[in-house]
Amino acid sequence: MLGGLAKAIFGSSNDRYVKSLRGIVAKINALEPQMQALDDDGLKNQTVVLKGRLAAGETLDQILPEAFATVREAAKRVLGQRHYDVQMIGGIVLHRGEIAEMRTGEGKTLVATLATYLNALDGKGVHVVTVNDYLASRDAEWMGQVYRFLGLTVGVIVPNISDMQRRDAYAADITYGTNNEFGFDYLRDNMKYERAMMVQRPFAYAIVDEVDSILIDEARTPLIISGPTDDKSELYLAVDAVVKQVQPDDYELDEKQKSVTLTEDGTERMERLLETAGLLEGANLYDFENTQVVHHLNQAMRANIVFKRDIDYIVKDGKVIIIDEFTGRMMDGRRWSDGLHQAVEAKENVKIEPENQTLASITFQNYFRMYPKLGGMTGTAATEAGEFYQIYKMNVVTIPTNLPVQRIDQDDEFYKNITDKFGAIAKAIREAADRGQPVLVGTVSIEKSEMLSEFLHREGVAHNVLNARYHEHEAHIVAQAGRLKAVTIATNMAGRGTDIQLGGNLEFRMADEHSQLVEGTPEYEAQAEKIRAEIVVEKEAVLASGGLFVLGTERHESRRIDNQLRGRSGRQGDPGLSRFYLSLDDDLLRIFGPQTMFAKMMNKNLADGEAIISPWISKAIETAQKKVEARNYDIRKQVVEYDDVMNDQRKVVYEQRADIMDAETVDDVVADMRSETVNAIVADACPPNSYPEQWDVAGLKERAAMLLAVEPPVDDWLKEEAVEPEMIEERLQALSSARIAERFEPVTPESRRSVEKSILLQSLDHHWKEHLATLDALRAVIHLRAYAQKTPINEYKQEAFALFERMLVAIREDVTRMLSHVQFNAPPELPPMPDFVTSHLDPLTGEDDTHDFDGGSLGLVTTRLAPLQMPVTSAADDFGSDPAEWEGKVSRNAPCPCGSGQKYKHCHGAL
Repeated sequence: MLGGLAKAIFGSSNDRYVKSLRGIVAKINALEPQMQALDDDGLKNQTVVLKGRLAAGETLDQILPEAFATVREAAKRVLGQRHYDVQMIGGIVLHRGEIAEMRTGEGKTLVATLATYLNALDGKGVHVVTVNDYLASRDAEWMGQVYRFLGLTVGVIVPNISDMQRRDAYAADITYGTNNEFGFDYLRDNMKYERAMMVQRPFAYAIVDEVDSILIDEARTPLIISGPTDDKSELYLAVDAVVKQVQPDDYELDEKQKSVTLTEDGTERMERLLETAGLLEGANLYDFENTQVVHHLNQAMRANIVFKRDIDYIVKDGKVIIIDEFTGRMMDGRRWSDGLHQAVEAKENVKIEPENQTLASITFQNYFRMYPKLGGMTGTAATEAGEFYQIYKMNVVTIPTNLPVQRIDQDDEFYKNITDKFGAIAKAIREAADRGQPVLVGTVSIEKSEMLSEFLHREGVAHNVLNARYHEHEAHIVAQAGRLKAVTIATNMAGRGTDIQLGGNLEFRMADEHSQLVEGTPEYEAQAEKIRAEIVVEKEAVLASGGLFVLGTERHESRRIDNQLRGRSGRQGDPGLSRFYLSLDDDLLRIFGPQTMFAKMMNKNLADGEAIISPWISKAIETAQKKVEARNYDIRKQVVEYDDVMNDQRKVVYEQRADIMDAETVDDVVADMRSETVNAIVADACPPNSYPEQWDVAGLKERAAMLLAVEPPVDDWLKEEAVEPEMIEERLQALSSARIAERFEPVTPESRRSVEKSILLQSLDHHWKEHLATLDALRAVIHLRAYAQKTPINEYKQEAFALFERMLVAIREDVTRMLSHVQFNAPPELPPMPDFVTSHLDPLTGEDDTHDFDGGSLGLVTTRLAPLQMPVTSAADDFGSDPAEWEGKVSRNAPCPCGSGQKYKHCHGAL
């Protein structure tokens, strides 16, 4: 009570913080007449002036008013848009590394130009991160007009561009791209063999658009680069045939965790079936020898019981295509991990593609925490403010709207079943369409969109259904969702990033209706003026009908997603209406709701087709949503905890790789590895405080021959008096050094340095890849330690550290062995690099939301020294314009230099 009174008198902490920023906005506004007085050249010269002040020792905060005033005037001249004062506040918040929560239609894209321009002045590069490739390209072109006018360079990172194009984009002052692209480029850079092949610069500052989607929703899933492994199609089919015989009482299904486990009776039955099929070794399913079978069995059960066709995936053209759980989009070319996709392929009896092995991995949490400064913007972040601060140390600041919000948010309507609910929705949409009110309908899946579409067809209501397949196509439909009588059905995230303007959007209407006209011509302007007049008339009619009606067909797991949908209505002071329709069949109520209370109340007290509206029930729904949000936060937190362990190791490995690439010579590193390997050989064979007759002389000789390629006369050394392990070490070191010198005698010092570097990098990469696979397997079973009253994460840390130490020993021995046995032959013909797959998938549910790439983006490999496989790069500038000269210069899997977008091996390099 006292807290509420204090808040009423003094305002919330957010209100006080926003108020404190208005003094800076006043300084910016005071500079406006001065900026207006400058001609275009004078305004452009502001960039030079501000850079000079930075070079003279001033800070970004000191030049902020002048920089923001410059951008505001440039945007007025170039885009015809002037930043509001509240947008200036948003820009200050972004610059300070905080999250600006701004309602839909408040102009977040324009806000970003302020902080982006200011932070780009120091020349370190600014990354602007968007949720999809369409928005990255659109914003880079749209807002890029302002930056280029002011003399800054702009780059954009999209899929399937060459490394040279990526390097140029990252070298620009401002770089636009998606979270997936930035993350995968970081991983790919740390798989390359020379610093010159890397595309990214050191991180400085990033602005994340739709920050809640990227840093919260997608942060449950790590980014993974993987390569193919052996084909196990027969095993998948055999296990699938067994699982198809399982009975409902053989297993327990947990829809919350998307998991299925065998009962005790089910385990016995499964053992008999597997034994009959010849897949079981021994009588016990959980014997060590059956580990692989158990893994395949678990995935086959998930595929057959948990994952549903046309809900979690569809089968199209003989392929299993994932449907994203958040967006309802088809994820063509993307695959679940850990054998789950193959299990679904076996279930649907389509061609089974090989599994992939992890080569590199990182979570979004650990990727974005590498930026010294990180800002973000979205319409909905306050409900996750605690998580943003705990994980990213980012405060959420709610920015006031430019005009008061006029939207009416009505209480939810509850129905007994889904049929009654959809009937009521169709009726409400028809009534709204009859009075001319545009309706935006939010659904949670393609299936629900199509079901509602059938109801609307029966009611005779014309409508658009967005199945969320193409971002650009979505944007064109969503942009017109505010037109008179428009009815648009979209999944929750569809068209996000596109402003819905009442009466229609001039830019998109011109693109749709007069795409043949060129902007700036008299014909274009004539048609634009005509459409502009139509929009004014139509907007008045829409305002009279009540503005945009946002209708939710069910509550989402997260309140934030519901708020995103509501926020599409009521932009810039427009009137609007929002209402959600719920039923007992909805997933949220069925899985997470207090079922007994709802079931009794709904079934006993409601007649068919009757609705109930109660703030009390709405509160109960919100409680269920909070439970799910807490569960999802725990999942993300667990992902971070486990990845933090790997992240410390990843930093060591990547820093070591960078040091090796940057070093002029690595002979001291190689010598240290050889010395430690010799010490380990002698320590194993000659334990401390033991007598020479107890030493393992045969083992010492065997390991010396295998690792050092020498045959030490240990028997002769033992005949000497007072023989000590230290003496054995010294003599073995001398023999090994002499052997290395002999092996490298035929080559120049430069070649030796190249060979040593190559072997170090390749050995590091090979063992790191194996280490990642081991950690994946460890993580899959570490939770079982909880049964022994041990904390799984602590056990994982201890085991992972021991495995890392073991990996370092293996690298030392591997490098020493390869250098001791090295031979120099004529280089053979270069084999093609394997295709690599990039994926962003959920470790628990397996949903994937990224593009499918290949090894072509890993760089240009031209020649290799046998048997070392040492890459030697060729600069892209050396290709020349004659395709005949490209053979041997361009990797078979690299993009063709002709610019076709195809791999070289499928284009000018076709055999």
